Amino acid sequence: MKPRSVKQKSAFFILTLALILLPFALGLMGPSWVRTADYALLYCMLALGLNIVVGYAGLLDLGYIAFYALGAYMVAVLASPHLNIHVSPWLLIPIGAGFAGLAGAILGAPTLKLRGDYLAIVTLGFGEIVRLFMQNLDRPVNITNGTQGISGIDNLAFFGHSFGSGFDLFGQHFNGAYLYYYLFLILVLIIIGVCMRLENSRIGRAWVAIREDELAAKAMGINTRNIKLLAFAMGASFGGVAGGMFASFQGFIDPTSFGLMESIMVLCMVVLGGMGNIAGVILGAVLLTLTPEALRAVIHPLQEALFGRQVVDPDNVRMLIFGIALVGMMLFRPEGLLPSRRRKEEFHHD
Repeated sequence: MKPRSVKQKSAFFILTLALILLPFALGLMGPSWVRTADYALLYCMLALGLNIVVGYAGLLDLGYIAFYALGAYMVAVLASPHLNIHVSPWLLIPIGAGFAGLAGAILGAPTLKLRGDYLAIVTLGFGEIVRLFMQNLDRPVNITNGTQGISGIDNLAFFGHSFGSGFDLFGQHFNGAYLYYYLFLILVLIIIGVCMRLENSRIGRAWVAIREDELAAKAMGINTRNIKLLAFAMGASFGGVAGGMFASFQGFIDPTSFGLMESIMVLCMVVLGGMGNIAGVILGAVLLTLTPEALRAVIHPLQEALFGRQVVDPDNVRMLIFGIALVGMMLFRPEGLLPSRRRKEEFHHD
């Protein structure tokens, strides 16, 4: 056991060192890559939250991005010059998480008897309702500034030092994306810890029981109503945290950031990585965030080298490759890249 323990400690040390140095390595490729890593961590938060609803409890949610929007607008409205209110984002983010969790419970209450496609349609409608509500909440009182969005959102600050101003190290200035990277990394680690505790708890086992057979779970004495509501609320609260962080990091939000395609993208991250498996969900989030940017950086120079000009829009090629990859995954590895042990056994058994 001792050599194995040493191996685990060495792997943990190497992984920790790699995560600490990662933004500096990405910065050598260009400053935009550090921001991409920040977005990857934000999507990790979203995917981990949706994994509770879809992966653990088996409830198909296509409106998850609505909770992301609620957390973002909570910070944007109350920590910006728009209404001339500058409440600290540190205070607003947990409030936004709580508000999103409450909204998740409210959404879950009327859908308790729905499953599968019906639940997906209802949650899809809820997501669109929230987006349109934020889009039209500019009259008669201008609260969200409608389609124009809200700009000038306050950055997070620590002991008076704004994250947006960055920091100096070894005579070189690093922008705020580096500081946000470490903050987002800490939050992702906290969320992973919470998910691991939930997965191995009585609540986590109750979610799995509902996912496998809700009638059998109810017959065994599980309060399916409360457990399903808790899944919606917990997942939504993580979305609210990610939304608040996104608003502070981006400094500008508008309703287009919270459309249906965003919900589908987060769901693809969960399915691609492996529903119900924390490591798989994180892998899916990282791949679907970084790979499109890598393709964007490759496709344009490749066309220039082959044809001397741009023949096809890089975004169209990128989405084509992305679609082909998803179809291939569903055909040849439907359980995901890193499936949970239970799902792997189910697919191999079938």
